[in-house]
Amino acid sequence: MVYGWVLERPHWQTLVFTLYAQLVFVTKFRHKVFGDRHLARLEQSCGRRAPTSRRPVEFNGEGEHVHLLVNFPPKVALSKLVNTLKGMSSRRIRHEFPDLVRHYDRANKRWSASYFAGSVGGAPLTVLRQYIEQQNRPG
Repeated sequence: MVYGWVLERPHWQTLVFTLYAQLVFVTKFRHKVFGDRHLARLEQSCGRRAPTSRRPVEFNGEGEHVHLLVNFPPKVALSKLVNTLKGMSSRRIRHEFPDLVRHYDRANKRWSASYFAGSVGGAPLTVLRQYIEQQNRPG
């Protein structure tokens, strides 16, 4: 899969590549479990826990899934980035929102094993930011 990239030239001899990807994580069994307070906390924890180069550019979601627009360096494997974000957010949800445990008592997992990773190379970042912002976030 080819990911979008942006070329920056901080010095005439050095090229720095930044990759952008749109990620979508879906809850296990597609239960609509997230409210606005859950999504707000996930947004804060994804931004604070991720290293600066992997911090989400945009974050939003609905009751059963979240959208992230992330930038990351090319030497970081996208699958490892996804595993880090899903693992960290799953632990955060489990510890801070015990009321959500009832939705996952059978599987003991918060996220589905699959995820969507889309290339950002063909679309301007402003279009993707608008798309993520327009998700029907629960109130």
